[in-house]
Amino acid sequence: MTDTTRRASDSTELAARYPALHAPQRWEWGGIDAQFSAEPPPDELVTNIHLVGFAEGRVVLCRDVRGHWFLPGGTREAAESIESCLERELREEAGARLLSPATWIGHHLAVCDGPAPYRPWQPHPVKAWLWGWADVLVDSAPTNPDDGEQVVEVRPVPPEEAQQLLSQYREPWWPELIALAVESRTG
Repeated sequence: MTDTTRRASDSTELAARYPALHAPQRWEWGGIDAQFSAEPPPDELVTNIHLVGFAEGRVVLCRDVRGHWFLPGGTREAAESIESCLERELREEAGARLLSPATWIGHHLAVCDGPAPYRPWQPHPVKAWLWGWADVLVDSAPTNPDDGEQVVEVRPVPPEEAQQLLSQYREPWWPELIALAVESRTG
């Protein structure tokens, strides 16, 4: 079996186990059509980075002023590396730092139907949202910059509780994303 055939087989099997995650998405809030892939995206397309952070085996969630739970992460700044963005976003939203390098589990290739990029330096209309996991330590309060989400609570919870909390406010594929991160971490 060739590497290409093996990757295609692995991708098909992964999509069968996580069908909601791999289904075509329409994110109305951003005018975005998105499709998940376990393959790494080209660096120059990555505009957003999010992490399933594990603190002693629990998933770190953040709650904003609206009461919505989310995974830490956010928008990459101009000329910022993926690693620097991840470190900054973890500190801003979760008051956390990395204890291990991030393991990237996939990305959503996103096509925006808006007339211009969200930020002038971003690729447009095609971009990528990168998803990963890492061990983290929550060791301070979120810094809550003025231009970011205002986090009122950071809570490490068991993965099953994270799936339940995220499914209340997010797309139906979020529980599968958590399951994929757990599988990647323990496998």
